[in-house]
Amino acid sequence: MVWPVFNIFLHVNPTLVSLALMINRLVDGFTDPIFGWCSDNTRTRFGRRRPYILVGSIFAGICFPLLFMVSPSWSENKIFWYMVVSSGVMVTIVSSFNMPYQSLGNEMTPDYNEKTSVFAYKGVLQKVGEGAMFFASAFVTLSIFNDPNTGEPNVLFGARVYAVIIGISMIIIGVVIFVCLQERYYHKIVEKQKAKTSISETLWKTLKCKPFFAQLAMALSYGIGTSMVGSLGYYITIYYVCGGEVALGSKWNFAMGIANMIFGLLGVIFYSRLSFKIGKRHAMMTVQFSAIVAFATSWFLYNPDFPWLQLLAAGSIAFTQGGFWMLCGALGADVIDYDELDSGKRREGAFAACATYIMKVGLAIGLGLSGVVLSSTGFDAKLGKTQSPEALQSIRILFLFVPIVGLSFSFLCLRKFGLSKEKMESIRLDLEAKRGSV
Repeated sequence: MVWPVFNIFLHVNPTLVSLALMINRLVDGFTDPIFGWCSDNTRTRFGRRRPYILVGSIFAGICFPLLFMVSPSWSENKIFWYMVVSSGVMVTIVSSFNMPYQSLGNEMTPDYNEKTSVFAYKGVLQKVGEGAMFFASAFVTLSIFNDPNTGEPNVLFGARVYAVIIGISMIIIGVVIFVCLQERYYHKIVEKQKAKTSISETLWKTLKCKPFFAQLAMALSYGIGTSMVGSLGYYITIYYVCGGEVALGSKWNFAMGIANMIFGLLGVIFYSRLSFKIGKRHAMMTVQFSAIVAFATSWFLYNPDFPWLQLLAAGSIAFTQGGFWMLCGALGADVIDYDELDSGKRREGAFAACATYIMKVGLAIGLGLSGVVLSSTGFDAKLGKTQSPEALQSIRILFLFVPIVGLSFSFLCLRKFGLSKEKMESIRLDLEAKRGSV
């Protein structure tokens, strides 16, 4: 909700908005290794991940609404610094939940295909949650939030109400995870593991694992390419397809969110099935090629004469996006077993922390450049509906060109990932011979 609230409604310069997002990701990248390292080395009767998940979700739910407690009367600089500080606190709390949660996903099963299934189920539920992101722009412009004096949508007030709803959901979901999930490796292996994971292992030694380095470079190329232009689709809908009508564009954005969720679910299911037949690596190659086609065709599908075509644009991108991140997670679970055979330790938190640290530094760069990219097109929120044709054309070109470049690099990185199904089955046999089955 950062762009509709802070740029379009509060008129904060897009460069400042993207700078706040960049700082947010950098703080996130700093706190993730800490909580990944802590959860790897924690020993309690509740396990090493679940206590962080419980406490983190409760504090995150309480603090989330504070992100929008700004006043329209504040100066642009005051709003900017509030964004920086409040989001910095929030991402620290989220790290305490997210690092143990991501680590837990890597220790659900030792089976090659079941790892894909685990991340497929996660991807399906995640897509349902992502629908809330697109619903947000429609929710905050509902008529019940209109300013009584002007009759215009009070987006800031709508965002506060929505944040309270999301915060309550965070708390409920965190409690459910704590109560219902178990840590498969904890009592049989981790509790007996005397050697602790050092902070240097969390940050740097994991990068010496060649399959992990290839997986990380692949994800980073994709993530930077898409994060740099992630907000441009919203602006294309509002100012190109809908002629600057924010309320109408927000409704279309909600419809695109539904398409995103449906197609994303289908993408997770399709590519998980495909990976069972041809292996995760070849399925990922298929995803990357399909994503290039999806971004290329967006030029024709964002069309003011046929606005419904943008549903296909959002859906086709989401179809490949769902497959990409699901398979990326499944490949990461294979890396953990590869590393256990090499190091003798279960270091899920170390790898999850290192991956998110590098990814978020990269995404910080991408998000930091996103506002610069938007400003470079000549877009000016104060002009409202009267954006220049040149600005709109530049936004459309960058929206398809930048992700295609990122996907091309991602494809080259994947070629260096050497963990096939046959290799992983051999690793599992070696591990079980050394420390027994789990």
